[in-house]
Amino acid sequence: MTLRLDTAGPVATLTIDRPAKRNAMSYAMWSALPGLLAEVRRDDDVRVLVVRGGEHFSAGADISEFSTLRHGADGAARYSEAVHRGERAIATLGKPTVAAVTGFCVGGGCEIALACDLRVAAADARFGITPAKLGIVYNFTSTQRLVDAVGPAWAKQILFTGEIIDAATALRIGLVNEVHPPDALEARVEELTGTIATRARVSVRGAKQIVDRITDGQHAEDDAVRALYDEAVHSVDYAEGVAAFLEKRTPRF
Repeated sequence: MTLRLDTAGPVATLTIDRPAKRNAMSYAMWSALPGLLAEVRRDDDVRVLVVRGGEHFSAGADISEFSTLRHGADGAARYSEAVHRGERAIATLGKPTVAAVTGFCVGGGCEIALACDLRVAAADARFGITPAKLGIVYNFTSTQRLVDAVGPAWAKQILFTGEIIDAATALRIGLVNEVHPPDALEARVEELTGTIATRARVSVRGAKQIVDRITDGQHAEDDAVRALYDEAVHSVDYAEGVAAFLEKRTPRF
């Protein structure tokens, strides 16, 4: 198996584990993502998902399949749909997701990282999105996530050139949230996910939905957003949060 899902308490970890190919994503791996993410969604004990690689996060789609499974227009369409479904499974999980980026994070690997809510990178990580080197037009929703992260000018530069950028540049343009020394990355991801896991789930879930609605173009609250407010004030999390504040103790969500 080239994708591995592990759970430790409230944190699940999806590991891309194909080191011989720099964690390049095969068609089978893309196709497996929706099922794996469904497992995370169903597990009520899981509050946060980490997506990680090893030496490398992922060098992208497995180009060796482009002359076989992705051959011709029909094959390309089927392959692209598998990639899109995999990316959407991560982006629409409904629980916070953190990409722990090491080494190369290129092409489809960067697409996976951008599908996550947060990206924390090692200082020697490298990023790029390279459809311009392959004669491919990058998917609309993935392009939208890139634009949301770095703005239109940098999105165009990344897509027009296909150039690899370093972690310092990625941090400066907003492609990643944080950069840390390679030997400190794992501890920081553990600290960050641990913090998120202790926060009120109703608050985190509501925040994620509202931010996603804003980035999808919504400009004002509607009945669905007001329902999130109502859910929160009627939740056990709210009751516990208020009680903990009044009792001057740490809340137990």
